[in-house]
Amino acid sequence: MTADLPAPVARAPRRRRILRGIGVALLLLVVAGIAGFLWYAQPQPLLPEATAALASTERATYDGSDGLITFTPTAGTPTTGLILYPGGKVPSAAYAPPARAIAELGYLVVVVSVPFNLAVFDIGAAAPVIAAHPEIDHWVIGGHSLGGAMAAQFLGGDPGAADGLVFWAAYAATDLSAQDLAVASIYGSLDTGAASYTSASAVANAGSDLTFTVIDGGNHEQMGWYTGQPNDPPATTTRVDQQAQVIEATRALLDAVGDPVR
Repeated sequence: MTADLPAPVARAPRRRRILRGIGVALLLLVVAGIAGFLWYAQPQPLLPEATAALASTERATYDGSDGLITFTPTAGTPTTGLILYPGGKVPSAAYAPPARAIAELGYLVVVVSVPFNLAVFDIGAAAPVIAAHPEIDHWVIGGHSLGGAMAAQFLGGDPGAADGLVFWAAYAATDLSAQDLAVASIYGSLDTGAASYTSASAVANAGSDLTFTVIDGGNHEQMGWYTGQPNDPPATTTRVDQQAQVIEATRALLDAVGDPVR
């Protein structure tokens, strides 16, 4: 007589339920992560002056094609150009007023657009701009905050791409001291990041040809035309005054590396 064997345990349905549960949990984590990132990456609101500056004047023409903000001086052909990377979560248009003002002084100025307004996602944004303008003999590359840091990162991977580097409330985290760069660091005295801009490592990374312009009473947000900068103390100077000093210090660097127009 044969003993009855126990019925096999139905493990497969249970395993499928466990795997399905794990899959749903992972999907929810991915969705939550994407939602969290999109919430984090919400752009800072523009001030009216920003969008108003997206227009031509008698001294500079505006071109908004290819996702770029380009201002070209009308008085002759520019031979020196400026490429600006926007600050973190700041739309490129926030820099249209100073970009146009600098172009009116005789320089080609291009403000690049980057994914999610975070320059870390397109460090090489300057490369196609340079390729598209063979008429430019001398380039200055830079940007505001995260944008300035990523501009430095770009130059670290492409030595010789520019003659100058401009930091608007930013600094180099990569060593550029071996490059023959003229570097200008411009920031407000009330900017909470000022200690980073002037640290020993930042100064060493920038090289020997480094000049500082400290705007008395200026803060981080007033380097552009936007609002809502977190943890930024109120400025004690006007945005117009801070911008005027930013434009003048940037012009001085451009003058140092090349002539405006031919």
